[in-house]
Amino acid sequence: MDHVKKTPMYLYLVVLTIASTVGLQAWTTLFNNFAVEVARLNGAGIGAIQSIREIPGLLALLAIFIIRFIPEHRLSALSILLLGLGIAATGWFPSFTGLALTTLVMSFGFHYYETTNMSLTLQYFDKTTSPWVFGKLRSISAASSIVVGVFIFFIASVLDFTRMYLIIGGLIAAVGLWGFTRRPTSADIVPQRKRMIFRKRYGLYYFLTFMAGARRQIFIAFSVLLLVQKFGYSVQAVTFLFVINNAINYFLSPTIGRAIIRFGERKVLSLEYASLIAVFLAYAFTDSKWVAGGLYILDHIFFNFGMAINTFFQKVGDPGDVAPTIAVGFTINHIAAVFLPAIGGYFWIVDYRIPFIAGAVMALISLTAVQQIRTSPKSTASTDSL
Repeated sequence: MDHVKKTPMYLYLVVLTIASTVGLQAWTTLFNNFAVEVARLNGAGIGAIQSIREIPGLLALLAIFIIRFIPEHRLSALSILLLGLGIAATGWFPSFTGLALTTLVMSFGFHYYETTNMSLTLQYFDKTTSPWVFGKLRSISAASSIVVGVFIFFIASVLDFTRMYLIIGGLIAAVGLWGFTRRPTSADIVPQRKRMIFRKRYGLYYFLTFMAGARRQIFIAFSVLLLVQKFGYSVQAVTFLFVINNAINYFLSPTIGRAIIRFGERKVLSLEYASLIAVFLAYAFTDSKWVAGGLYILDHIFFNFGMAINTFFQKVGDPGDVAPTIAVGFTINHIAAVFLPAIGGYFWIVDYRIPFIAGAVMALISLTAVQQIRTSPKSTASTDSL
């Protein structure tokens, strides 16, 4: 893969991915403390801000229309710039309204970069290399998360929130400006359709993307809650698990990419969903804090298998459909974020096991669905666009 590492688009995406990861991790690490200690928000206010953070994910399909006016790689740079500006401004607006606005700016930057990152990877790297590139970028993200976490740990004792946000956001914005000076594109790339596209033959991709978003919400909303509420994990213990997760993923993500290349998407995703059935059921019924911590690590590892959903689309999709379909898929992925945490929270109060049992059922449904994956389908007429 040495030749891949030397391509301008790979280097471009590596730099911007580091900036994106640093931005999200810094925002996540600092948000709760800043919201409580400086902005004086209560639980309702913090929950509302977290919901606002998901709005740009639902609006990711608007990227289809934006690339009518600016090239997609420029939208990537603009997204990183917005991410940096949103973070840099956060410390200056310690109120609910201020946090809502800066969170929106930051989140638009993060989500639109994630959309264009996936799209550009599928466009510029062929079916035999894109899984490796996805894995490598996730590996770099894991390392970046650890570095920024350590950085914040040490500077938090000497700098206030405003200056931490300003320094980190300013560096990210500088990377975004750097992106505008690069030309990593190639004339050989298939032009992208710049309109919203739904095709019947992409139905399995849409479904798997939606289910992956639902599974993600169960993990985010309830796995850490289980560790803290039932097993009494401290902030330090959760942070330690976070470091372990990222250290493992740094080494494992490229291997998962190679596994997709060697064994194919159906086998890799089957392994993921079969394992998740066991993981979610174990979450529901374990009484061991050590087992629960191990499940959290396994759960996080299986996130990386999800890259196979995008490489599956690459194999069955029209090359000109990549940008619009990834944008639509990213929106579909975030639909569950709107309602699942609230519904799951209600059932959590009834019995904390219910969300995890529901997760096991969803994993079973996904396992059944991925058996329909065929990576060499007959070509389908383009008239199935709706």
